[in-house]
Amino acid sequence: MTLIRELTPEQRAVVTHEHGHARVTAVAGAGKTTTMVARVLHLLAQGVPPERILVLMFNRSAREDFQARLAQMAPPGQALPDVRTFHSLGHRLTGSLARWGALAPRQLLTADWQLERLLRQATLAALSEAPEARETALEAERLEALAHFCGLVKAEMASPAELHRQLDFGEETDHFVAAFEHAEWLLADQGLMTFADLLYRPLRALEANEGLRGRVQGFLDHVVIDEYQDVNTAQQRLLALLVGNQAEVMAVGDANQCIYEWRGAHPDTMLETFTATFGAARDYPLSTTFRHGHALALTANHAIAANRRRPDQLCLAAPGNPATGLAVGQGSPGLLAELTDWRRGGRGLEEACLLVRSWALSVPLQLALLREGIPFRLSREDRFVFRLPLVEALAGYLRLAIEPHRLQNPGHLAMLLAQPTPFVARERLLVLAGRLAETQRWPERHDPLLDGLRPHQRRTLKKRWALLCELPRLSAWPPARLLEHVVSEVDAEKVLKRAAARRDKGEEDVRLLDVLVEQAGELGNDTEAFIELLSRPVENRDDGVLISTVHGAKGLEWPLVLVAGVNEEDFPHYTRDNPLTTGRLEEERRLFYVAITRARERLVLIHDGGDHRPSRFIGESAWEDGQQVAHRLDGAQAVEEQRPLAVSDPSLVQRYLDALGHTLPLVAAQPAAAKAGVAETPSTSFRVGQALRHAVFGEGRISVVEGDPDNPVIEVRFHHAGRRRLIARRAPIELLEGVNA
Repeated sequence: MTLIRELTPEQRAVVTHEHGHARVTAVAGAGKTTTMVARVLHLLAQGVPPERILVLMFNRSAREDFQARLAQMAPPGQALPDVRTFHSLGHRLTGSLARWGALAPRQLLTADWQLERLLRQATLAALSEAPEARETALEAERLEALAHFCGLVKAEMASPAELHRQLDFGEETDHFVAAFEHAEWLLADQGLMTFADLLYRPLRALEANEGLRGRVQGFLDHVVIDEYQDVNTAQQRLLALLVGNQAEVMAVGDANQCIYEWRGAHPDTMLETFTATFGAARDYPLSTTFRHGHALALTANHAIAANRRRPDQLCLAAPGNPATGLAVGQGSPGLLAELTDWRRGGRGLEEACLLVRSWALSVPLQLALLREGIPFRLSREDRFVFRLPLVEALAGYLRLAIEPHRLQNPGHLAMLLAQPTPFVARERLLVLAGRLAETQRWPERHDPLLDGLRPHQRRTLKKRWALLCELPRLSAWPPARLLEHVVSEVDAEKVLKRAAARRDKGEEDVRLLDVLVEQAGELGNDTEAFIELLSRPVENRDDGVLISTVHGAKGLEWPLVLVAGVNEEDFPHYTRDNPLTTGRLEEERRLFYVAITRARERLVLIHDGGDHRPSRFIGESAWEDGQQVAHRLDGAQAVEEQRPLAVSDPSLVQRYLDALGHTLPLVAAQPAAAKAGVAETPSTSFRVGQALRHAVFGEGRISVVEGDPDNPVIEVRFHHAGRRRLIARRAPIELLEGVNA
């Protein structure tokens, strides 16, 4: 077969695998789709009937792409096997079980508004004895979080109460467990089901009935599954039932790219659970990437090396790959300079992608591009800065300061009273705003308009009205000071954290506040210019740079990738109230690995500078080592090759060179602490109360130790420099004797 002859030896080994289960670990850009197509064609050529083969893809677009490539490469007239997503497989099973009488027929909820209506009913039922909590619980964001919780219960096949205890939902989500039960009753009563039910219902039916299991088993000889690291518990258990003891399973994926733990995926699914579920398997590596050059391959290997839950496998650049350039930039100027250089080189902005850890971090980038007139597009149009309700409201507060007549505009007042949420129904706020616009006076204490409001709601709204009346007198303040005053007076940070159904959402909203204040400071005293910038309508431009989150970029690639917001506390994300655990740090590191491996020709890491410390991930990636090794490998002068290369991890680089069949003289680079004249201290010795000396800040004591025990972040109270947060292994410090318990 011509296709097999064109494959690498590693790919051919996968294609021609015989007998038993197989686990294929494919690095980013390894050509796994091509390999899987060749595997299916090989099975067909060996005489396996197409109806005895099942191919499972992660989503619909991946399925359609695979089907098209399979049809293109197959011999004319060749019958092809079933290619499905898990949901389409579940839909088919649900139909069969319904025909057999094992499941009651139900109609699938396909529209978001249908699910929202059902969840509203379930929420009202769950809070029937707590009417004061309903207004908050029925907000769109809270209902969206409830939908996520219900889906996760079914993906994890878990007890709702136990799952709620384990997960990081907000303080006002205790009703989620009862709401789940009410939603299940409503679905059954109304003959409805959600997308999660397409797997959940048939799996429960099959696990409870051995006779049913016998009716669905024995139809398959081979199952090939893509993106296996993203398979959740329900998917894996259903697959095990269908496979039985007969079919051979080939799982293709990469635990290093498992970034969907928040929806039920786990890296151990690929690393350990596969063999625990199906039995012994033959392991095959797809180590060669066809996407980028040696510099980025080495950078990616360094970036993921600190993770413990990962495959022991290096990413190797194929001969002929682009010689990927690497750079680190700072802030908006670094971003704009890179895009300018890219266009000067005759390249289009549509070839570039700007990745962020969270949408809040895209706001300063959007504003910078708007100021410069550089076209861009967002993978989610509702994330344009001027469409964010919180941004719209904060711009409205500032606008009121310079346009006092807006105090008489009921619509404008209602918007400001509603953001950040005062936990009052919007209908009531509209009526109140109408009265305030008409009378310009807060209602008397016993006014019927205030009936039904709890004391803290009255206080919140009255304080917000006082702020609105005060703002016109503060019009001379610069926008940053004005914005800080508004944020403080409306208790924005506290309210946003309380309103969020998940802690990470609340933290993202609070980060957005910080971003806006920083951006306001860049415009000096020009409040009108800042308002105009926040309010400027803009549409997606096909010829512009794409802005996306890293999660949204999974499986994609671009010639130029810029990863912005690579700061400590942003990427990896953590706060004082939500410190890093070892598991969360590894998840963040996998997300960073996915981000950087989207690039083909150039990768730029951008940190903010100023008060924001560059992320530890920049240092861990050893990108400068990757550059200099690639420079030698891609052809340097012989005299230069005689000089040893100083690299941070000689053993990793040596493994890479050995795999390629190259030799270079290597020496260990001097650690940063040693360069500062301080001996590096083992991370395990850092503990609260430990005294230390910093090369710049002097002496102090550790007050907080958090994150990865092997590379913690420490907070130190210095005698003369105040409180500082440091990455322990990178800071020029030495530990002193004596600990205060």
